[in-house]
Amino acid sequence: MTDPSPQSPQAPKLLDQVRDRLRLKHYSIRTETQYVQWVRRFILFHGKRHPGNMGATEVEAFLTHLAVEGRVAAATQNQALSALLFLYREVLKVDLPWLDKVVRAKTPRRLPVVLTRQEVTAVLDGMSAVHGLMARLLYGTGMRLMECVRLRVKDVDVGRAEIVVRDGKGAKDRITMLPQTLIAPLQAHLQTRRALYEADNLQGKAGVYLPDALDRKYPNAASEWAWQYIFPSGSYSVDPRSGVERRHHIDEKLLQRAVKRAVQASGVAKLATPHTFRHSFATHLLQSGYDIRTVQELLGHADVATTMIYTHVLNKGGRGVVSPLDAI
Repeated sequence: MTDPSPQSPQAPKLLDQVRDRLRLKHYSIRTETQYVQWVRRFILFHGKRHPGNMGATEVEAFLTHLAVEGRVAAATQNQALSALLFLYREVLKVDLPWLDKVVRAKTPRRLPVVLTRQEVTAVLDGMSAVHGLMARLLYGTGMRLMECVRLRVKDVDVGRAEIVVRDGKGAKDRITMLPQTLIAPLQAHLQTRRALYEADNLQGKAGVYLPDALDRKYPNAASEWAWQYIFPSGSYSVDPRSGVERRHHIDEKLLQRAVKRAVQASGVAKLATPHTFRHSFATHLLQSGYDIRTVQELLGHADVATTMIYTHVLNKGGRGVVSPLDAI
């Protein structure tokens, strides 16, 4: 009796190929989730046809459906397009002329929502504990929501009153200030955080996610105090990539909800979110007379033109223009 011939290994499914390629190119887990979702929706929209058998007509039909039937924002439509371009160029290795001719939706340029100093005070007075500390850090440093959520112990230098923002937008690091008024509350929070870390260590679950395969280069670093998230989750969770159960950082939605409740309780009639603190930080610095290049550096903007939008939010404009009505 002869042995059966060995079966050829099955080719990975398309969505798995997309995931593998995204991880090879060091895309974030959030981008991976969104791109895979858009590819799946694209395939389902066209009756489960393989993308290799489709082209510009099908891509444009899907994007039109999102805009007309789904009424999605321009940014959402462009994200779907980016996911499909990644699929064709990076996974299917299709580089056809129509890829460059697919028109992106025009994103409207809107002025950011900005709180006055009095409104900031009213909102922050309604927040306490961890969420209150995080909200004050957002306003006091100009950090983005996820930059604050992902802060690690090693990124805060109390002696120099500095915070190093790691891997910000565009994969860039930058330095911002640590407000003097937050040093004592932050140190008190870190004492509590240290106790939680010690408890996790006793259970063998003190490890955290490390970027760029640092866990292989430094096997013990993931369990060191310096790498711990300052604002941890209240429970353990399973890493979707490694399958390891450990404590991740706090869910940003919890802070978003806390800010929303505080805004409603304060009576401030603005649609403020955690990102509004960043807008307010920049605007108030410009109002105080700080140079726009300094503000650009603190915010981590690649182009000063992005920072210039805050001069349009100032009541008197960038040149201190006074309304002629006020001169009567």
